[in-house]
This record gives sequence, structure tokens and C-alpha cells, in this order.
Amino acid sequence: MGLYMLPSVLTDIIGSLLMIILSFLCLRYTFLLIRKDPDNFLWSFLHYFCITLAIFAVSRAMGHMVKQALLISDQKEAWKAISPFSGGVNTLLMISVSAVTIFYHKGVEGYRAIQEKAESLRIANRDLEKASATMKEMNLHLEEMIESRTQDLALSEEKFRNFFHNSKDMVFFCDHTGIMLDMNRAGLEMLNYTEDTAPNLSLKHLFADKNSLKDFNATLSSQKFVEDFEVEFIKQDGSIVCALLSATALYDDTNTFRGCEGIAKDLTRLKTMTSQMISTEKMASVGQMAAGVAHEINTPLGIILGYSQLMKDDFPKDSEEYENLVVVERQSQACRKIVADLLKFSRQSGSSPREIDINEILTDVLAITEHNLHLDHINTERCFSENLPVITGDEEKLRQVFVNLINNAQHAMEDEGGVLTVRTTFSREKGMITASIMDTGVGIEATIKHRIFDPFFTTKSVGKGTGLGLSVSYGIIEDHQGTITVESPVMYKNSCQLTPGTAMHIHLPVPQHNGNKKTGMNTV
Repeated sequence: MGLYMLPSVLTDIIGSLLMIILSFLCLRYTFLLIRKDPDNFLWSFLHYFCITLAIFAVSRAMGHMVKQALLISDQKEAWKAISPFSGGVNTLLMISVSAVTIFYHKGVEGYRAIQEKAESLRIANRDLEKASATMKEMNLHLEEMIESRTQDLALSEEKFRNFFHNSKDMVFFCDHTGIMLDMNRAGLEMLNYTEDTAPNLSLKHLFADKNSLKDFNATLSSQKFVEDFEVEFIKQDGSIVCALLSATALYDDTNTFRGCEGIAKDLTRLKTMTSQMISTEKMASVGQMAAGVAHEINTPLGIILGYSQLMKDDFPKDSEEYENLVVVERQSQACRKIVADLLKFSRQSGSSPREIDINEILTDVLAITEHNLHLDHINTERCFSENLPVITGDEEKLRQVFVNLINNAQHAMEDEGGVLTVRTTFSREKGMITASIMDTGVGIEATIKHRIFDPFFTTKSVGKGTGLGLSVSYGIIEDHQGTITVESPVMYKNSCQLTPGTAMHIHLPVPQHNGNKKTGMNTV
């Protein structure tokens, strides 16, 4: 029996020794893994598993070797006494190894969950570090960024301020009730207001037509903007100025209307130019008609005048027939004068332009008309600018213009007398000579001021005027590339008193080569 059990015993002893050796080799390997990666949960778990396995291997191997030693030494009773304890220890250690093995998968899952959490924390930490670096960078350059943004805001504000203050059109801001919050200098000048008199100015006070104000508010409310809205504003002095208004509604974050901003362009000059163009076209049409009529009646008038003059020789001067022929001759000559005015109005008469001095023409005209002026108790004042440059024009036609204007001024003062002032000035900047005929008469009503240059329009009684004087004068001045304007009422200074009257201003251009010929000119 002992011979045949030897291989089994040797195998048991060698296997036990190998079990111990291999378990401790595994233990050493896991120890090296832990040293290389101490935070790795898996290596820690395997290390503790190998410790349990090594203890189990030692316990089991020692139990087998002690058993074989006692059996070989024939101490079976001793082994019977020890074997229950050895088997119990081995069983406990086997249970421990099994338990560790059973919970291995749970541990791995927990480790993976921890790893994922750790990875997310690492990512969050990395993002946090990036954000921290960005914040540090921003903190380092915050002052530069603030300075750059401040410069941009200052530049934007300067652009707006320049546009607001330098605009030649009215720019304004008003609140939801229409009260003006701010208005630029051009707007104040357009309305004849100053910064001191402008407070509490509102759209309700500016709009001359209340229906236009209602239309403006309705359009602004429905469309959120108003474009090219033609209105009439009331100036501080009560006069009216035409303007083209565009505005945009302003809303806050809650979409509540809080006011508007707008731009208004003065249309007064455009209206004046349009009116002048219409008047020019109308006068041109009437002029063509007048030229045709004048030519048609000029021949029969000449025949009537000639025959009446011939027939006067056939009758004694004290006879009734002679007196009748004198009347016919006088009225025929009056008709021929009217025809001549019509031809002058139509601008079909000849012209002989040459260099002339306005002061000399006015002096000659006053020498002719001053006697009649004195008969109507009208005093004359000369305010001639010295060394006026010469202009190019038709002396006779300009003389006719000044005679017409002085005659009109005389008729305006013939009842109560007054003062007639003739003034000349030169503007070097505009290159214009201005000749003004000013009277202290009754003035011109505002309702007819725009009609005074119309052909055949006159306020004189029947027989005292044909209504062609100013029309002819207008055409003559236009032929000289000049303009004629009327100012009435004008506050005329006379004996330290201000008296209403009328001023007719004739503006004539100076040829460029003449504008600087003379020095020492009185300019205005």
C-alpha cells in the first residue's frame, strides 16, 4: 500500500507547493500593478483577491502537507484530531475567495461608473480651467476692451452730434404727448425760436392745421413712420413756413409708444421758386398773346393817328371839329403807348447792351421824377454805395424799370406824402448789385402780393394804369439775369421812427471780370 500511494502523495505535496508559489507570484504581480497605477480600482481589487487566494493556498497546502506527514509517520489519530479544524479554515477561506469572485463583476461595474464620473469631472475641470484662463485673459485686457468700447461709443456719439447740430434741416425729438425734448439749431432758426424761448414747444403748437396734426398722428400710429408729409408750421412771430416732414415712432422694450424722432425740410424757397416758374410761364404765354395783339392793332392805330393829324389842318383851331380831332389824336397816342408797353412786355423790342453804372442811371431818373415827387410832398433820400462796379445791360430798359418803380412808390404816397429812399449796395460774396426803391406808403396787402407782377393786374383806378408796368419791369430784369423782389410791409427808418412801407429790390449780377476792378467799394 505504501509503495503504490507514493506518486499520489508526491503529487499532493508538489501541487501544494506550486499552489503557494503561483499564488504569491500573482500577489507580487498585482503589487507591481498597484505601484504603477495606485488609483486604479481594478488593480486594487485583484490585489486583495490575490491576498485572499494566497492565504487560501497556504492554508490548503499546509493542510495537505501536514496530513501527508502525519500519515507517513503513522499518526493517524493526530490527523483525525486536526483535520476538522484544517477543513474548517479551508472552507472559510474558500468561501472568502468565492465571495470575492462573485462580487468581482459588481466591483467592475462600480469602477466603470466611477471612471465615467471621474472622466466627466475631468472634462468639467478642463472646461473650468479653460474658462478660468479666458477670465484671466479678459481680466488682463478688460481695461483695454473698455477703453476701445468707450472710444467706439464716443465716435458714434460724435457722429450723431455732428449730424444733429450741423444739419441744415430741422431735427427734433418729442415725447408721447408731442412735447419737444430736443431740437437742433436749424430747426430753431426755421421757426424763429431760441433755446430760451423753445421750452414746452409741442407739435400741437407748431401745426397750423389741426387736421394735418390728426392725420400725422394717425399715420404715425398705424405705420410706425411718416414720410414726406407736407405741413405748415407756425413760427414764433405767427407767420407760416411750409415744411416736408418725415418721422419715426419710438417704442420701449414693452412695445409702449414713448415718442418720435423726425426731420423737417423747409419748402419755402421751393414754393417760391415754383411760384416764380408758374408766374414766368404765365407771363410768357400772355406775352406771346400780347405781341400778337399789339402787332394787329398797331397798324390801324397808326392810320387813325395819321389821318387825325392830317384832318386837323382842314379845320380852324378854335372849331369843335379841331377839338374832336385833338381828342382822337391824344387817345390814339395813348393806345400806341399801351401797344408799346405790350411789345416791351413780350420782350420783342430791340436791345443794345453796354457797360453801365447803376448810380448814374438812378441819378438821371431822380432828376426827371423828383419835381413831380415834390409836388406830392414826397422827399427823396439817396443812399448810393460808392465805387459800384459796372454791369452789362440796356440802359434805356433799366431806366424804364426804375421810372416804373418810382411812379408806383409815388402813387402809394400821393395822398399823405412821405419819403422815397433810393439805395444801392454791392455784395462781393454774391457778385450782385442791389438797387432798392423804398417808400413809406400804405404797403401791399398780403393777399395780392403774389399777383403784383401779373400782366394787367393793378390796384390803381381806371385810367391811371394798365397793369403792365411791373410785368414789363419783371421781364426786363429777367433779361438781365437778375431778380426783382418785393418786401411789404418793411419797417422803414425815418426820423428815428419806424414806419411801414414797401421796398422793391432789384438784384443784378456783376460780370466776373468787373467784380474786382475797383477797390475801396462799400460792400454789405
